[in-house]
Amino acid sequence: MNTSAPPASGTLRDLAPGTIGMVLLGGSVTVSRSLIHAPVFATQAVRYAVATLLLLAFARVARVTVLRPRGREWLWLAGIAATGLVLFNVAVVRGVEHAEPAVIAVAVASVPILLGVLGPLLERRRPSRRVLWAAPVVMAGAVLVEGTGRTDAAGVAWAALALACEAGFTLLAVPVLRRHGPWGVSVHAVWLGAVMLGVLTLLTGRPSDLLALGPTQWAAVGYLAVMVTAVAFLLWYRTVAAVGAGRAGLLTGVAPLAAAAIGACTGGGVPGLPVWLGLVVVVAGLAAGLTGPRRGPVRERPAPQQERAPASP
Repeated sequence: MNTSAPPASGTLRDLAPGTIGMVLLGGSVTVSRSLIHAPVFATQAVRYAVATLLLLAFARVARVTVLRPRGREWLWLAGIAATGLVLFNVAVVRGVEHAEPAVIAVAVASVPILLGVLGPLLERRRPSRRVLWAAPVVMAGAVLVEGTGRTDAAGVAWAALALACEAGFTLLAVPVLRRHGPWGVSVHAVWLGAVMLGVLTLLTGRPSDLLALGPTQWAAVGYLAVMVTAVAFLLWYRTVAAVGAGRAGLLTGVAPLAAAAIGACTGGGVPGLPVWLGLVVVVAGLAAGLTGPRRGPVRERPAPQQERAPASP
């Protein structure tokens, strides 16, 4: 096992995309409330189908080559789609039926502990002591933000599933990020997710149910497709590839802060003292874990030119 790796360059530059991605994710929990009564599989299938087209268009404009998966890469990418896309969104949409949006976001903020340990192991490195110490601090601050929110047993169960799926979204990407990069992982995970959700729609529902959606629900689907999928996925995987899963995982503490702030702006009221205290704790944990000596993920040499395939039209 390698115990060191080349330092990650441009700390702020590398961390900023992942931070923005977590802000978008935190806001998506509130937006998902609009879809509580919508057909879950059908609406999410449309979301990821639209996001796939957008990502392919962005890749063409940016002149980015998207490689075709090979061998076991299909399993890793399918795992990302099944956990981080299909199950995660079911957990969020069903979870907000039983809990306040920020309660679900708090579950996401518990991810740093899992990523801090498992991420470096998948990257063939030892877990960073700094990250391991900072992860519980970030999680504690996130719980303070909305840990006293209203929920029930079902809400807790959905939140736990969201936690596991969010961890899978990052951890399962580590082995394929080295060859495919943020663009390739995002494109393949999203179109695979769209296919899975389309099949589930045919098996458990009716595509015609989409005709009953109102303007507000379609606006929510559009926001999720553009900002929380096409944009946020690229931003998040860029940070994971640059600084490693363990360090990037600390940024998930931003999600509940964003959820609380957006909730307040949309009529949820001014945050109380626990929220402000949680904000201070999260910032302290992030500062402790993201400063000092840095280790990036183990990087492989780029794939030979003949292995590259042009982006799909």
